[in-house]
Amino acid sequence: MLNKPKILIVDDKPENLLVLEAVLKDLDVELIKAENGDEALKAILHHDFALALLDIQMPGMDGFELADILRNFKKTANLPFIFISAVYTDNPNVFKGYEKGAFSFITKPFQPEILINKVKLFVEKHQQEIALYELNLDLQKKNLELININKELESFSYSVSHDLRTPLRAINGFAHILHEDHEPNLDQDAKRLLSMIEENAIKMGVLIDDLLEFSKLGRKALAKSTVDMTELTEQAVAKLNQANGHKANVIINPLLPVNADSSLIKQVLLNLLSNAIKYSSKSDKPVIEISSYSDEGNIVYKIKDNGVGFDEDYAHKLFGVFQRLHSIDEFEGTGIGLALVKRIIHRHGGQVWAHSELNNGAEFYFALPM
Repeated sequence: MLNKPKILIVDDKPENLLVLEAVLKDLDVELIKAENGDEALKAILHHDFALALLDIQMPGMDGFELADILRNFKKTANLPFIFISAVYTDNPNVFKGYEKGAFSFITKPFQPEILINKVKLFVEKHQQEIALYELNLDLQKKNLELININKELESFSYSVSHDLRTPLRAINGFAHILHEDHEPNLDQDAKRLLSMIEENAIKMGVLIDDLLEFSKLGRKALAKSTVDMTELTEQAVAKLNQANGHKANVIINPLLPVNADSSLIKQVLLNLLSNAIKYSSKSDKPVIEISSYSDEGNIVYKIKDNGVGFDEDYAHKLFGVFQRLHSIDEFEGTGIGLALVKRIIHRHGGQVWAHSELNNGAEFYFALPM
């Protein structure tokens, strides 16, 4: 249960303190009374206050002097206080009160509703500040937890990379020795099985690489700049032309520029374009077209192909890790490429989706904030 907000009331006349107590009795607050400046300072050392109500005319230390001390004391430097006075009500003294840091000035006699409303306002503000402070503490705690989780993920990624690659290297090495030293002694079936071992070891290596890339992506900071998407797409196509030797006709329309991380968006283009090339490879004349348009504060990029397409009933599976809508016998792949695309676009605050019909091509879209 939260403690009640505390209010300091300072007045050298006990009857005035009783009046303030009576006026504020229905508020859910705790009143701490002081009859002079020294008592007020002692109270400040022992309590945290949401608000102080200060009389001005007091023997010894008056309200103005007390206000100076409050403003220069670290604990109360930001404590809101209200002057309440029956004597210092002329304009120069009111201005002086505000110069001392008062949030308000009430002259006696006053209407109880005025004081009640002002106190409510500052109490609510104090409670909001406490809630915000606690929220920030909670966020700091969660942020620390995320940092620790990321460190654990980095350690896990290193372990996966090292521990899985070592036996893979051994498998490849032994298979290579068998090929070189014992191939003449192997029958056709044994040679076929050996080739399958080598093939699958290579696929496993690619899968490990893709998984590590996927895990690193969430930790990589975005380095945004204005990206010439036409030029970036041309670079991606040139890289695929060099690597794949495909027969697709890739049409690049002039593309709208966007503010994004160039290297990550290039990876998106590479994945989507290689996906389009792969699934249109069985067409007689594969054609892939890239275009863009603006839509409700976003820039949308479309990659269209005339490949085998997919059943839209399963479109929700497209961007999941290890999700495939075609068998690996039909089309190779690890099932991570489109998941990477989704993660990159979501990290940019965008969206990704696709439309298709079986045997009638596919259209992949990604939208980035303008």
